[in-house]
Amino acid sequence: MALIRPTAATDSAPRTGFGRAVALLALVGLGALVPLLGPPVAAHGTGQSTASDSGAVALLRAALFAALSVQAGELFVTGLARRVPKAPPARPCGWAPYAAVVGFAVAAAAGELAPHGHGSRTGVLALVEAIAFAVAGLCALSHRPNRQAWPLAAVVLAEALRAHPPTEPAPLLGSALTVVHLTCSALWAGGLLTVLRTLRRWDGAAAGGALLGLYARVAAVLFAAVTATGLLSSLRRMPSGPLFDLLTTTAYGRVLLAKMLVVGAVALLALWARTRLRRSPDPLAACSPARVEVVALGAAVAVSGLLTAVPLPVKG
Repeated sequence: MALIRPTAATDSAPRTGFGRAVALLALVGLGALVPLLGPPVAAHGTGQSTASDSGAVALLRAALFAALSVQAGELFVTGLARRVPKAPPARPCGWAPYAAVVGFAVAAAAGELAPHGHGSRTGVLALVEAIAFAVAGLCALSHRPNRQAWPLAAVVLAEALRAHPPTEPAPLLGSALTVVHLTCSALWAGGLLTVLRTLRRWDGAAAGGALLGLYARVAAVLFAAVTATGLLSSLRRMPSGPLFDLLTTTAYGRVLLAKMLVVGAVALLALWARTRLRRSPDPLAACSPARVEVVALGAAVAVSGLLTAVPLPVKG
């Protein structure tokens, strides 16, 4: 009997890991359908037309945001873990190098899809993003992975400049709002993913509750910043008129409404997790709603990619 138990435990581990991998791939596949098929669905019945490659553009943007979130989240949580007393030395396998490869590929592809390719302003900024992802990947593999922060900041800045061309009113203000919004979003989503992976690696250690609580306190500030900058950015883009009509009769408004609903669901899940963290005798009980929150944040990333590819409302 004593010889059989370890074998059963050993056999169950690969099965569990395989099941998680399949579930993760299924969620990624479902999430990819949102930006890929979303533009014509969002524009249906609005009288607006979408570009033939809008689905591909939205998918590339969502993948870029996801890659940025994974890398930024790992850096963020590494810093938080250093502040946890008696934290176990074990850390989850780093996904940052793989995320950097994805970021490099999608940024380069986005540059190819830009009007006039890499010779245009959008193409040049996409090339900057691709190079920055490549540098971040090399930093992740080096002995000083914290140096990823600088190339990742370059990605955020380039994306903010791309989203606000000089032809729009007050482009620097729009870029500044996007820098804050994108940075806080990446830290929020990527940070929670890395926290949960770290807690699994720590296998129920008491320090896990401290790490989750520390993240929750910072995440509250990140959520406030994401909400404020997202609201201001949306108001700048929306023309004057009845808000409900703009949210239901334009492609941008419909996707924005969908994003608001998803972020609202994420906020409720975060509140649920925070309540469990405070009231439950076992702080790790907050992991259950936090796992659902990660999935909801993934949906928010997918919808964010879709939001960048639909036509903006025409201002009268």
